[in-house]
Amino acid sequence: MDKPVVGSGLLQRGRRAALGGVAGHRVWRLPADVDTEALAPGRWMKYGAEVIARHCLESLRPQFALQARPGDVIVAGANFGIGSSREQAASALVHLGIVAVVAPSYGGLFYRNAFSVGLPLLICRDAEAIADGETVSFDLERGIVRCVADAAGQQLRGPQFSCDPIPPFLLAMVRAGGLLPQLKRRLHRPAGDAPSVART
Repeated sequence: MDKPVVGSGLLQRGRRAALGGVAGHRVWRLPADVDTEALAPGRWMKYGAEVIARHCLESLRPQFALQARPGDVIVAGANFGIGSSREQAASALVHLGIVAVVAPSYGGLFYRNAFSVGLPLLICRDAEAIADGETVSFDLERGIVRCVADAAGQQLRGPQFSCDPIPPFLLAMVRAGGLLPQLKRRLHRPAGDAPSVART
């Protein structure tokens, strides 16, 4: 069964929810050292983003591409996104509606590519305390992740985890939907308009 294409409106609503600290993001839990080959398998790289996304993480979570829904988040162990520089590793997650990744550390090239396609990455040293299937809320500006429901849907009063601050220029890139949309906005900005500054 093919994965439905996620509409841009759903993706944008998911991003706004993440930026605003809205609750309701289901967690997909992954181990440490998830590489770009798992995110964007090499044998599918000759195809477009939609095809690559159908095979995202199939070696680790075979049902991920079919069951992921807009607004979901990934919580992983250390070194998420290590490996090659393929930008499709991040764009496949965006295509499936993933609105953020939470992990203790990331591959350097993946970190850059993710923000370039509008996918925020939160560095959280306590990420492994968050369980698969839980529901979280998070605030990118404040750098906070909070567990609000367990995998069975029972409401929780926490816990709350702190994350490293995301630089304002990267938050602005996420708000714009990625680097290219941000550049297009700048090119079409009327002369004399001041650039927007992300609040932290």
